[in-house]
Amino acid sequence: MGDMGKRRPYVVASAAVSIDGYLDDASPRRLLLSNEEDFDRVDGVRASVDAILVGAGTLRADDPRLLVRSETRRRERVEAGLAASPIRVVVTGTGDIDPSARVFTVGGAERFVYTTVAARPALAERLTEAATVVALGESIDLGAVLADLADRGVGRLLVEGGAMIHTRLLTAGLVDELRLAVAPFLIGDPTAPRFLGPAAYPYGPDNPLRLTEVDKLGDVAVLHYLAQR
Repeated sequence: MGDMGKRRPYVVASAAVSIDGYLDDASPRRLLLSNEEDFDRVDGVRASVDAILVGAGTLRADDPRLLVRSETRRRERVEAGLAASPIRVVVTGTGDIDPSARVFTVGGAERFVYTTVAARPALAERLTEAATVVALGESIDLGAVLADLADRGVGRLLVEGGAMIHTRLLTAGLVDELRLAVAPFLIGDPTAPRFLGPAAYPYGPDNPLRLTEVDKLGDVAVLHYLAQR
C-alpha cells in the first residue's frame, strides 16, 4: 500500500471522466466533462484544502489557474486567517514548464514546483521568483513530495491530475478520497488520454474503494469513494 508510515497530507484525488473512462478527447480543443454545478462543487473542495497539486502535463494541456473562483469562499478563507486560495503545486520530471502559464502569472497564492535534481537549476532560472522550485532526488518520488508538503504545513491536499499523477498515487496507496465526476457521454478513441493507466493497484476485489456518496448534478454523476484502511 505504499509508504503509509511517512507523514503526509490527507489526499483527495479529483477527476472528471467520460462514461468510458477518458479525461479528454484527442482534439486540440479542451473537452469539458463537467457542468457549472460540478465546477462549483470542485470550487468548494478547493476552498477546503491547503494545497492543490497537478502534474506538468495537466499544466500544458489545460493551463489551469488552480484558484478558488467564488468570491464568497475566498473571503471566508481570508476571514479564517488563510490565503484567499490554497498553495499551488506542480510536479514535473523534465522541467518542461512554460513560465507564462496562468498558475504562475494569475493570482497571489503561493506556488511550489517539484522536480528532479538535474532539472532544477534551469527551471529555477526560468521561473525566477514565480515559484519555489524544489528537488528531492534524481527522480520524482511522490511520497517524498507529500512528506515535504506536510513539513510545510499542508494538512489537506487536492490532486487534480493528470493521469500519470493519479495512477502513481493510487498505485502507491497514497489517496484517501477519490471524487470522480462522470460525464453523460462516451469518447471511444484509443488515442485520447484515459483517467488511469495499467498498474498494480492495491484496490482490487479484496480491498475495494468504499462508495460513500453519489450526487446527481444535472446529467453529471459524482461518485465519492474512500480508501479502505
